[in-house]
Amino acid sequence: MPTEAKRAEIDALAENVKKSNAIFIVEYRGLRVSQSTAVRKAVRASGGEIKVAKNTLMRIALRESGETTADAINSGPNAYVFAYGDVAAAARALRDFARERGNEALVIKGGILGGRVIDREQVTALADLPSKETLVAMLLGVLNGPARGLVTVLSGPARGLVTALSQIKEQKEKAA
Repeated sequence: MPTEAKRAEIDALAENVKKSNAIFIVEYRGLRVSQSTAVRKAVRASGGEIKVAKNTLMRIALRESGETTADAINSGPNAYVFAYGDVAAAARALRDFARERGNEALVIKGGILGGRVIDREQVTALADLPSKETLVAMLLGVLNGPARGLVTVLSGPARGLVTALSQIKEQKEKAA
């Protein structure tokens, strides 16, 4: 039976799990304080939050929240990145930070997205996606394409009639 302090931490973690759109699991062993602060700042700017918790407490919080438990939780000191907004932006912040020279100590282990466990490669693929705004703009462009074509086709005969009438007018003006 967890103590009161541990119970409070489990409840706080469970609340974060419920609020988040995705959870990424990273190993932070070997990061200096300045690096840890920098990665927290990058994740916060992308609409996420990093929490360091015991693996057992996180496993309990996931179970209580109805989420699946990732195998990456079982070993090592882990930090949990809760993505509250754009999931791809949080994944991109982690990937970009880990790629920088000197930040190799931050290792992305995997995560949980949409009730499914994802591995490191899937987190990296998620980071390669365009931003949410770009995807929405692309979708709107695809949806507007057929309507734009229909308007062009329907306005064609009217445009042709106007062009023919203006040429007839010009010919009559030249003849007069």
